[in-house]
Amino acid sequence: MHRSRDLVHWEQIGHVLDRPEQIDLSGIDTSDGIWAPTIRHHDGIFYVVSTVARDRRGGVNFVTTALDAAGPWMQPVVLDAEGIDPSLFFDDDGRCWFTACRDAEDPFLRGPAELYIQELDLETLQLTGPLHVLWNGAVAGAWAEAPHIYKRDGVYYLIAAEGGTERNHSVTAARSATVTGPYRTDPRSPLLTHRHLGPEAVFQNVGHADIVETPAGETWALVLATRPLDGAHTLGREVFLVPAEWTDDGLLLAPGFGHVREMERARSACSATPPLPTPLLSSESSSRVQDFRPGGEACGVLFAGKSRPAVPECP
Repeated sequence: MHRSRDLVHWEQIGHVLDRPEQIDLSGIDTSDGIWAPTIRHHDGIFYVVSTVARDRRGGVNFVTTALDAAGPWMQPVVLDAEGIDPSLFFDDDGRCWFTACRDAEDPFLRGPAELYIQELDLETLQLTGPLHVLWNGAVAGAWAEAPHIYKRDGVYYLIAAEGGTERNHSVTAARSATVTGPYRTDPRSPLLTHRHLGPEAVFQNVGHADIVETPAGETWALVLATRPLDGAHTLGREVFLVPAEWTDDGLLLAPGFGHVREMERARSACSATPPLPTPLLSSESSSRVQDFRPGGEACGVLFAGKSRPAVPECP
């Protein structure tokens, strides 16, 4: 678990899963284990939902809670839920909704192409009521997964990932007047992808977005992507920040340029809010230290690609 006040300075404050009695991961393959956790905060409680995957498939979905994001986190509660990529949405009426993706019954759709929703009882932390299928994605048979729901001005927006996790990965969207649907595809989908940039693009496999709103009123998207080197991405999928805006047409990702960039200016990084303590970097880990403190050479800059000097205007 990490925290930040400005999306630039980050501090590790603990772990959600830190003891075998919570989740036993012994004997799990390196490509399995904890998949795609989502964190939400509601009425003073932090919630994390995730999947324990085995054999490259969803195995067990669970939810755990804490009063402090640093912990301790309660014993996970196993949910009677199929599939992978769970998320939570808290509506204005206080009800909580669990979303995930599961294999579709239609053989043409292939794989985890059915996004669904079911209410989560906050007292028992168990699913309750009917299950509703929300959407099968913008493109049939394109592996719709990673659903997240947001509400703006009375409209429910569903953000998802499609195209698999390699070069066809993308962010797509749909909307509805009610939380349980029906959802209509956003005709602008995909909202973000790099599949058209070719194999030489610095960032590839872009998709699987979630949204964060800052206290300053800014909107940022967190997306997964890779940075291949000589045909391999040894760091696996990494998290990148992309500017976002809410418009009358819905969510707009990377407005004005439409792709993940090597460097972003954090619009509020030079605010009066003091940064969290930043640990000193060992000289063995890097020959160059970027100064992200207010007034420093990298103040307000988010590096996502190759490190390069930058001197933004900071007070």
